[in-house]
Amino acid sequence: MIHPHTQLQYINDEIGHGVVATKFIPAGTITWVLDKLDRTFTIKEFQKLDKLYQDILDFYTYRNSKGNFVLCWDHGRFVNHSFKSNCLSTAYDFEIAIRDIHPGEQLTDDYGYLNIETPFRAAEEGTKRKTVYPDDLKNYHKVWDKKIAAVFPQILKVDQPLDKLLSDKTKKEISEVINGNKPLASILEIYYEAN
Repeated sequence: MIHPHTQLQYINDEIGHGVVATKFIPAGTITWVLDKLDRTFTIKEFQKLDKLYQDILDFYTYRNSKGNFVLCWDHGRFVNHSFKSNCLSTAYDFEIAIRDIHPGEQLTDDYGYLNIETPFRAAEEGTKRKTVYPDDLKNYHKVWDKKIAAVFPQILKVDQPLDKLLSDKTKKEISEVINGNKPLASILEIYYEAN
């Protein structure tokens, strides 16, 4: 489930629609949680589907660490790519704002950690990276881990509207990491290496 202080909005002809903040979302806020309404398709289920459905899933899903296709039921599936993303996935089945997100600003992900199958050239943002590759997680996980670690302690300090969707196990892990009793799991744990 995507953060409740967001809405689906038309961005432009090139991008289409995106997810935009309707209120201030501070760094450390959980912006998305895998929930019970999100649909997961195994690779075998995906292969049995008509090409029409496969094309839809290719466009609107991400792949988890098992290679399964995860389809968000709400407008979370419209979060756009950015090499300067303001949200990052974690190994805990949630995403976190890695900087403050202001009203009217898009929530963005770096598709490099979503286990894409085919490289694609992204819109120009003045960054060294110009193309998203299937193995970006292997190459950039240390950079992303540092960004997550910098804001992770804020989880317990800012309002978390999605807190009720976190399992007790995840809540316990968050506390253990913040209290220094457990290391922060690397984003590399969500990597799926296709055969």
